[in-house]
Amino acid sequence: MSTTENSPATNFIRQIVTKDLAEKKHSQVITRFPPEPNGFLHIGHAKSICLNFGIAAENNGKCNLRFDDTNPEKESIEYVRAIEKDVHWLGFEWAELRHSSDYFELLYDFAVELIEKGLAYVDSHSAEQIREFRGTLTKPGKASPDRSRSKAENLDLFAKMRAGEFADGQYLLRAKIDMAAANINMRDPALYRIRRVHHQRTGDDWCIYPMYDYTDCISDAIENITHSLCTLEFADHRPLYDWVLDNITIDSHPQQIEFARLELEYTIVSKRKLNQLVVDGHVSGWDDPRMPTIAGLRRAGFTPGAIRDFCERIGVTKKDSSIEMAVLENCIREDLNNTAARAMAVLDPLKVVIENYPHDQVEQLEASNHPQNEAMGKRKVPFAKEVYIDQDDFADVPPPKYKRLVEGGEVRLRGAYVIKCHQVIKDVDGKVIELRCTYDENTLGKKPEGRKVKGVIHWVSVTHALDAEVRLYDRLFKVPNPAAEDDFCAVLNPGSLQVISGAKVESSLSTAGLGSRFQFERVGYFCLDTEDSSADKLVFNRTVTLRDTWV
Repeated sequence: MSTTENSPATNFIRQIVTKDLAEKKHSQVITRFPPEPNGFLHIGHAKSICLNFGIAAENNGKCNLRFDDTNPEKESIEYVRAIEKDVHWLGFEWAELRHSSDYFELLYDFAVELIEKGLAYVDSHSAEQIREFRGTLTKPGKASPDRSRSKAENLDLFAKMRAGEFADGQYLLRAKIDMAAANINMRDPALYRIRRVHHQRTGDDWCIYPMYDYTDCISDAIENITHSLCTLEFADHRPLYDWVLDNITIDSHPQQIEFARLELEYTIVSKRKLNQLVVDGHVSGWDDPRMPTIAGLRRAGFTPGAIRDFCERIGVTKKDSSIEMAVLENCIREDLNNTAARAMAVLDPLKVVIENYPHDQVEQLEASNHPQNEAMGKRKVPFAKEVYIDQDDFADVPPPKYKRLVEGGEVRLRGAYVIKCHQVIKDVDGKVIELRCTYDENTLGKKPEGRKVKGVIHWVSVTHALDAEVRLYDRLFKVPNPAAEDDFCAVLNPGSLQVISGAKVESSLSTAGLGSRFQFERVGYFCLDTEDSSADKLVFNRTVTLRDTWV
């Protein structure tokens, strides 16, 4: 059941369901989420998950998780476990866990029934020949010579297909519908093919596997699904969905309803293309934080609530459209602004020596973990004679309206004192490597007397700082619609990952748990990496910048 807090906005699917219940068409709403376990789920699947589980939960119904495992050569138990984890992580619980393979025997029996009714036949032609026979959008197809086989011959051949007496691809079971149909999907579509592939659940029990269009509708009916929700590309398949159910002996007839799929700018959601990114080494894996997979978003630091919020904001429509990446980024930015603990991190350290600060003194300054949420408590931040600030917070030659540290100028260290720079030390190449400053001991929590200090910068104590690797992730592609490119890999963003190995973070982060999310003050929102981080090596992934800075 969803943990979404706010009442969902209405949409055409919710209106259909409400009307069906009011008319007592169904006593209970039953939906399903039916992924194929041939890859990791992505943000587009999140929309479908939220819709299917949400519709069921809103109406005191139930939603099944069903694996469409009819194409075993591309499927694995690894993907099954990843999908289960993702659905749970998003905050949903399925009523029943099902698999299309649960119904292999029933699916076979229904195919036999279609043959006996003269509505299916075994075809011996090649895939190329069948495509040629099928015709085009403007030209009707022509019947296969095998369409006139007798029922007895078809039953015998189909039984031998199951028994493994033929080679892969030698025969195909096809529905006998209408080769002149305007909808090409109705021109004698394939129902079964021969394929000797080890199945991750049924092993080698089967050497014939049913096609998706045949399997999905029957599986829905077996499970008494009331509303079969799918994306718009299946609209042209709905007549076949209904034809199969109308011509077999089964009581239930679910209603297929199509909605617009999620198209998110600067991403691709094709499993084939995502797999290519992984195989070709453009990303570190399916859970790379730049990937639009749920696993990637989770590792980047996204929260389940932010993704559910995003899916609710974009709504459910009947027309495909592209969603700006900024919408997703704003969802996580708003979530983390309310929930992420604050901490200080210096990504490009510049050493500052406070010359008039006592050499052996260390103050444990108290800092709020969240400025608007006292319940998140406070932490101790050590302050000593030497601190690191960020290189960007000092300018040897400041630009106009610069409000940070300059030679002869003052700035406040966040939550600490006002310091003044009086000496700049450079290396032989002229790079600034150290600043010598003084502090005003009367400015801890107070404004300095007789002068106004506008700039506030973050810092960490040199002695107490922890070493960290910081990974600055950005959008994986440099164009809004990479899927439209002839070579989508040619438009990969070369700046999608910047690794900073010499960052310094405050000592309180030594006890942070894997996956913990923080706002590094003035820097951005970050997550402690769940795969590469350890007690000996802190690795932080940037989830999102503090503001939308994409150009």
